[in-house]
Amino acid sequence: MARSRVVVGLSGGVDSSVAALLLKEQGFEVVGLFMKNWEEDDDEEYCTARQDLVDAVSVAEVLGIEIEAVNFSREYKERVFSHFLAEHRAGRTPNPDVLCNAEIKFKAFLDHALGMGADWIATGHYAQVREVDGKYQLLKAEDGTKDQSYFLYRLNQEQLSRTLFPLGKLYKREVREIARRAGLPVHDKKDSTGICFIGERPFREFLGRYLPQQPGPMETPEGEVVGRHVGLMFYTIGQRHGLGIGGPGAPWYVAGKDLARNALIVVQGQDHPWLWRDTLTCTDLSWVSGEVPRCHWVYAAKTRYRQPDAPCTIDSVVDGRATIRFAAPQWAVTPGQSVVIYESRVCLGGGLIE
Repeated sequence: MARSRVVVGLSGGVDSSVAALLLKEQGFEVVGLFMKNWEEDDDEEYCTARQDLVDAVSVAEVLGIEIEAVNFSREYKERVFSHFLAEHRAGRTPNPDVLCNAEIKFKAFLDHALGMGADWIATGHYAQVREVDGKYQLLKAEDGTKDQSYFLYRLNQEQLSRTLFPLGKLYKREVREIARRAGLPVHDKKDSTGICFIGERPFREFLGRYLPQQPGPMETPEGEVVGRHVGLMFYTIGQRHGLGIGGPGAPWYVAGKDLARNALIVVQGQDHPWLWRDTLTCTDLSWVSGEVPRCHWVYAAKTRYRQPDAPCTIDSVVDGRATIRFAAPQWAVTPGQSVVIYESRVCLGGGLIE
């Protein structure tokens, strides 16, 4: 009897390596796929793709599995990076990891894997999938400090039906220990950060290569000019560092952007009213089940990744736009970021904050 074939996205990191190891131990026919998705200014200083490929191949050799490398840089530039630049140009702060997962890791990668005869795909994400009455649910990982369901909320039923998350019930410390015991060469490799597939580059310098800088005034809500900014695209709501505003009193924070006047609105003090909101609207909605959740039901939501769940209700969903109301005001709600809705451990979906 033929074994089920799983194509694992091997990134060269410890998480995807242990995912492949666990699936092989469970009896699957495992094939590794290394994705290269960025080529512009691909140098040794910031992009680790070359070393990551070497590490992925080394892991495949230890596991005794085949590995293939595929280049999705064109798809990445068209589907993810162009949106990333457009959002910054419009004064918003996008999260490229969300779109990268939906368009590359679980679309281009999934399509390619199916062409390789895969029954499933798998990644090293910390999340879980559960089937209930013929519907697939996206669940939080057991390790709450590593849960990545926030970045996966745009996945649909077809994608989830083909996806395995072997690390969903494990804690990060367990994953590293499994890798160490198995002799995987990446067991102590540092976790990657930075822009999805692009790496840890100086953000202001990197973005400045693609978008023209347009300096302008930093103003208080009352219109007092207190400094100069180097371009609205380089700042995000709630930002404290890098403003260059001195003087006495509480620290300064970014509280808004006036695109028409190219003005950055700043306030003093973390508790300033401009930094808190109890209601938001979101668009570009995506619901995991394909159905809109019930309005006026108590849910929880995150408006950024590293945030505790905040009780909320969905007040309305009209013409592809939802209004979310929180039980308590939320700090630094940022246009362009995602608001993700949960019912207990189940991720229902979400949308882009307006």
